[in-house]
Amino acid sequence: MNAPDLTKDDRLGLYLRSTDTGAEWWRVSVADRPNTFRLEHGVEGLNGEAAVDIDLVVDSENLRAKLKKWHREGFAVQTFDAAPAGDTQQRTAFMPELQRAARASARLREARDGSHGTAAQTVSIGQLSVPCGAGGPLVPRVNPAYLFSGRFDDIVADIVENRRVMLIGHTGAGKTSLIEQVAARSGHGVVRSNMNGQTTVGDFVGFWTVKGGETIWVDGVLPTAMREGLWLIVDEIDFAEPSILAALTAVLEPHGRLTLKEKGNEIVAPHPAFRLFATANAVGAMSQYRHLYQGANLMNEAFLDRWRVYLLDYLSPVEEADVLIRTLAPHMTQPLAETLAAIAADCRAAFAREDLTSAFSTRRLLDWAELMLRTGDPERAAGPAIYAKVSPEDATLIRGIIRHHIAPAG
Repeated sequence: MNAPDLTKDDRLGLYLRSTDTGAEWWRVSVADRPNTFRLEHGVEGLNGEAAVDIDLVVDSENLRAKLKKWHREGFAVQTFDAAPAGDTQQRTAFMPELQRAARASARLREARDGSHGTAAQTVSIGQLSVPCGAGGPLVPRVNPAYLFSGRFDDIVADIVENRRVMLIGHTGAGKTSLIEQVAARSGHGVVRSNMNGQTTVGDFVGFWTVKGGETIWVDGVLPTAMREGLWLIVDEIDFAEPSILAALTAVLEPHGRLTLKEKGNEIVAPHPAFRLFATANAVGAMSQYRHLYQGANLMNEAFLDRWRVYLLDYLSPVEEADVLIRTLAPHMTQPLAETLAAIAADCRAAFAREDLTSAFSTRRLLDWAELMLRTGDPERAAGPAIYAKVSPEDATLIRGIIRHHIAPAG
């Protein structure tokens, strides 16, 4: 057997040799720190059981010495990222078991949904059936060009199951519009409460006031939505006052109730159609961007664990080109849409690098494209649609990105 070539990445993997009682192995994988490697050792018995009895981290020089030693001792390298037989069998068996459980769960949901009403009482959104609401003036307007990507299916499923959903992502990523378009198609009324620093706990929960010489209680947006079965979106929840978050905590469970202490501890039970959502820019996976959203508050894990938290990124260029065509058909062609989507993607990349201080939303792109089709001039259209909305420095950089994709007219 030739000595191992230590200059190649195949030094990562499983080193195995047979013994009288089974097999002995060393597994080499990349460690957390640069240029370090994790070494795990185990002995597999005749019964197929294997357990790690040594687990350490070494540098490249130590690994080189170990590989030479294992070569002398008769260890042979197996496939990359291999595992002891017992471990492999356990990991392999997990996925078929999970698939069986998932199929059984899906059948149970279908049977339960079928027992709740007829097909006429639901609407298909993506791959899911969403129960229809009572309608009314608070139902958002349907945007026929809105694109329900397959990545939204889990969010829609959580809405159907009455989970508390928080959507995080950069400004203009479509967090609020996703909820509104699900509600628009299913006929549910939506109310929004923006945590802009001016919203008080009284606005949110309720307050006493004097009207016509009589002291009366006025429900805030939360008990109003709970009583009437509306969908409540708490926008920019990472800017909310602690007192508002405390009031929310009581209703974060699917059937949580609100206690109005100021009204003699009256209990507000949620209507079956009530749903609770939140949006945020600098929470959880978005915490690294907190410096871009001045004033955003930290949120502890206990609060976040009461939500299903989804990270929403901007649409891909392919998806955004599709939205442009569907919205501005028949005048928006495929080549035009693909170029505009590429410009938006470059602007967002610049924003993520902090070269730009303003985000580039799909709404802004659509406004620019619509005005461009009217004027026939990208630069002229960009004035009111883009440049006037950002700083002079941002406008200069965006103008450069546009000219990189669109040559000025001769």
